[in-house]
This record gives sequence, C-alpha cells and structure tokens, in this order.
Amino acid sequence: MINNAVLVGRMTRDAELRYTPQNKAVATFTLAVNRNFKNQNGEREADFINCILWNQPAENLANWAKKGMLIGVTGRIQTRNYENQQGQRVYVTEVIANNFQVLESRNNQQGGQSQGGYQNGGQSAFGNNQPMDISDDDLPF
Repeated sequence: MINNAVLVGRMTRDAELRYTPQNKAVATFTLAVNRNFKNQNGEREADFINCILWNQPAENLANWAKKGMLIGVTGRIQTRNYENQQGQRVYVTEVIANNFQVLESRNNQQGGQSQGGYQNGGQSAFGNNQPMDISDDDLPF
C-alpha cells in the first residue's frame, strides 16, 4: 500500500506546540495550499490542510516556521473519527508529517537574516540545525 503526501503551502498561523504526558513534542498547524486552477470569478482558491508533526521536528517547526511562511511537508494522510458533545460522529482527515522544509528566507517574510530549511528530524543537509549566514551576494544565481 502507498500513502504519501507532499504539500507546499503557507502556514496560516504559528504552530501550536504541546507535549504528551510521556513528554513527546507534538505540533499542530494548518497549511494553505493553492489550487492549480482559478474559480469562475478568476480567483485562485486554497485548501486549508491540517497537519501534525511529532518529536524533535515538531520543536524545530515551532521555533523556525512562523505564520505566512512557505514550507514543504512530506508525510501521510490519516483519518480518524470521534463523537462530539451533541452525539454526532465527526470525521477528521489530516496529514501526519515526517519532516518539513522552510522554502523561503526570512528576508522574504520580515527583512531579517537568511534562514535555511530543516528536514529529516530537523537537521539541515549539513548535519546541524543552525541557520546558515549567507548573503544573497554570495549566491551564484
């Protein structure tokens, strides 16, 4: 069986970071993902997708990714259901993320330092979780 989800979207709010009684970090957040087409009025619509991220990546997301930032997420789709206070069955579909990647620098967001992406448990491709201090003048493109 295959259950893979890959999303690129903007965070609708800062991630909500909590801890389980066993002290496991869990972050919940929503991504606004644009649709590939425009509606009858010529406007682009978005889907708002609920996501969950666990452990160290959850803490990294809460520390680095803020409302409005463009991020990429990989994971799987999961469904669950529960009975609400009115006795009605409520069905929930969400993405359980394995990792994330920040896809734009903070310069694009708030005029601050450049920020690298984080994936695979919050580690960058260079094996640490510190932002790289590289100016745009240093880039070859």
